[in-house]
Order: sequence, then structure tokens, then C-alpha cells
Amino acid sequence: RSGTLRRHAGRTAMTGGAPQPPSFAPEVHKGDIPKEYRLQRYYTAADIAGHNTAHNCWVSFFGRVYDLTPLLAEYKGPLAQPIIAAAGSDISFWFDEATGQPKMHLDPVTGMQEIYCPWGRYIHVPPQGPESDWATDFGTPWWEDTRYWIGLRSAATRKIGIVNLMTRQKNTLEVPVEETVAEIQQRYLVHNAHAGLASH
Repeated sequence: RSGTLRRHAGRTAMTGGAPQPPSFAPEVHKGDIPKEYRLQRYYTAADIAGHNTAHNCWVSFFGRVYDLTPLLAEYKGPLAQPIIAAAGSDISFWFDEATGQPKMHLDPVTGMQEIYCPWGRYIHVPPQGPESDWATDFGTPWWEDTRYWIGLRSAATRKIGIVNLMTRQKNTLEVPVEETVAEIQQRYLVHNAHAGLASH
């Protein structure tokens, strides 16, 4: 990706670049790769909630939306389960807003500080103690990796009415407040395929 990351108040903003479609490792089976989709600037909570499986996994945190499907295609096993369980939801509570890193807490048994994993240890989180099979060569942890970033979570939504002027079919749609009329038309192409729209 082009662009640089700028972190402020726990949020990471992309400067000089834009989200790109997620890419999969060459060894990932083609059957595990979901259908390509058009990227949007903003996604609603409902948009995110529809991607809630291991083979189609979106999450959001601190206002950004991530497609973790390529990550899960590469990492099988128990460390993937908390992410799969969180698919389609906001996981900001997993992270420290001031740093953008996973939250830390004191383990009540050992008294040691460790990463807070509310639903169990997940991918790229180190084990509590030494483990011979713990790989440290993964590079950037997924929560910092911009290749999974696909857009922003809408701050609010609005409902609009759309009328197809050819068929007189009416639809009430929930859209991000940040979207333009052109983006709304693209988003709901299924409802305006004949390009005869009026909204109110």
C-alpha cells in the first residue's frame, strides 16, 4: 500500500493512500477466498455484521473496518477462534485507545502483566510462558497491518427513501451520513440498476 500511518489519540489514520482490496497468500486454497467486492469509504454496523464467518470476517475498532478473511485463511487452529467469534462486530474493547495496542492487565494467578484477551488468546498474541512452537517471524501484528484495512466505520446513519422512476418501486435504505448521493447510488445498485432515481 502507498501512504503512511499517522497515529493520534489511539486512532490510526492513513495519509497519502487509500484502502486496497485484501490480498491472500499464494498457498491459500481458492475455495477459501470469498467473492471480490467493491470498496467503500464508509461502512455501517449492518454492513460489518453481515461478514460474520471464518471465510468472510470483518471487524471494526476505533472507527476503522478490517477484512481479516486473509488472516484467517493463513492461520488455522485455536488462536483463530476468538477472531471468528468476533466476526461482524466492533472489537475496540480489545485495544487501548491511547496506544492502539491490545489492552494489558495483571494476571490474577501469576501477578504478571499480560495482554488482555477477553475471548481467549488470539493470533499474534504471545503465550504466557515460553513455547517452542511460538513463531515470532510474522512481522507486523494484524491489528497494525494496513493491508487488512478496507475503510471507515460510519459515525452515524440516516434513512433515505429511494424511488425507481421506471418501476415506481420504493425502498427505505440506511446509509452512512458521510456518503454522497453518487456513493449511495453505487451502494444500492441493486435497487437502481435502471439509473432512474429520485431520493427524498
